[in-house]
Amino acid sequence: MLRSQPSNWEFHLEIAPCLIDGRLHTQSDEAPLEVRNPATDAVVGLMPMCSAAVASTAADAAVHAFSSWKRTTASERARLLRLVAARLRSDRDAFARMITLECGKPLLEARGEVEYSASFFDAAASAGEGLEGSTIASRIADRRAFALREPIGATMAITPWNFPLAMIARKTGPALAAGCTQVVKPSEETPLTAALLSQAMLDCGIPAGVFNCVTGDPATIVGALLAHPGMRKLSFTGSTEVGRLLARQASDRLVRCALELGGNAPFIVFADADLARAADQLIAAKFRFMGQTCISANRVYVERSVQSAFLALIEARMDALTLGDPLLETTRVGPLINDAAIAKVTRHVQDAIARGATLRRGGSIAKLAGMSQRFFEPTLLVGGTPSMACACEETFGPVLTIHAFDTEAEVILAANAVAVGLAAYVMTQDADRLWRVVEQLDAGVVGANDGAPSAAEAPFGGFKESGYGKEGGRIGVEEYTRVKYVSMRVRS
Repeated sequence: MLRSQPSNWEFHLEIAPCLIDGRLHTQSDEAPLEVRNPATDAVVGLMPMCSAAVASTAADAAVHAFSSWKRTTASERARLLRLVAARLRSDRDAFARMITLECGKPLLEARGEVEYSASFFDAAASAGEGLEGSTIASRIADRRAFALREPIGATMAITPWNFPLAMIARKTGPALAAGCTQVVKPSEETPLTAALLSQAMLDCGIPAGVFNCVTGDPATIVGALLAHPGMRKLSFTGSTEVGRLLARQASDRLVRCALELGGNAPFIVFADADLARAADQLIAAKFRFMGQTCISANRVYVERSVQSAFLALIEARMDALTLGDPLLETTRVGPLINDAAIAKVTRHVQDAIARGATLRRGGSIAKLAGMSQRFFEPTLLVGGTPSMACACEETFGPVLTIHAFDTEAEVILAANAVAVGLAAYVMTQDADRLWRVVEQLDAGVVGANDGAPSAAEAPFGGFKESGYGKEGGRIGVEEYTRVKYVSMRVRS
């Protein structure tokens, strides 16, 4: 494992403004919350703590703007969304640095997130232009029947810290493309990127009230939004525990929900796989943003006959990962988001070793000059039991656990033996086996010889306790619509 040297560059933002009804403001009903750089623990900005009344005002703005935005042509909405995408690309470095500063994502990955975010606005624009209803063949001679697709109304989005720009783009792009308006509540860990996006929305001509952004205590803000009679849909990305709570709250007014919740992705490597390619895909699937992604490979199953050869390939690739200041171009592994994340990863590693796993690489907090204590060494564990924490829970850190298997039936059973089903991966060069396994994996996203399956043009969402609803592509835009049936009598 390599270590990069710390940089001397830092950025400071006084306070991240909220956006309500076309106006930026920094009013805070309580003392603003400090936003800290997880790599250095330095304060990089302040977040307004808005009240429930402010959140309700944002909802009022979204409801009011909906009446005109829904009548805007799909092509005009698409034009504006493409302007936002272009703005993200032109300001890529500013957005990327902000992402790195507030969540610790390595700068190279942060630049990739900006492009990923822009692609969501582009894909939503195209999908919105292609929305269609249908004509229904009637059994009655003088009846004409139609199914019209309409925007659902004012919506709300609650986004996580691990993709502070992309998760807003994935929700907001489809909502606006469909003709809906939206209020976004970004994570309190990463509000600064959302503030930059708010400014970009204004500059690109998104009308007042169509996009709103409010920060503050999650329970306060979300409670006010869910209680607002004009809110028609909630889109949430986060933990299964919080998703259950939100679904219960939303049920009081029958608010439609899209919930993208926790994962525990299996990564299966068969003996006939291209092992070098599989190793590359696993490194990408596991160590992207230090394993802090919802589709990160969490349980790796390798056919026993090739386990030793595969381990050698993985160890060589792990040794080449550069750990250090995420603002440096050479860094591939940065800090975890906060102290709680470090504590969880440490607990998982210690529990795995106690349950018989062998530690092959890493396993400790890395001590870097000038950096915080939130850096964890890329860690490789082999063996252990299915009951260890890193097999039963989503680790959300740079810990790779490898288990041997002997038969296809055995590994399918193990892969599906968890309550969640967001993503899964399978590596094999046998086309028949590939189809068999893909069809049997109980997950909403499957990477078939692909360690990075997410794409703006494709539907994304999980099965089981990983939630329901899809985001991305045509289906993602359709989820922000409702179908109205029209029956018309025609005189002959």
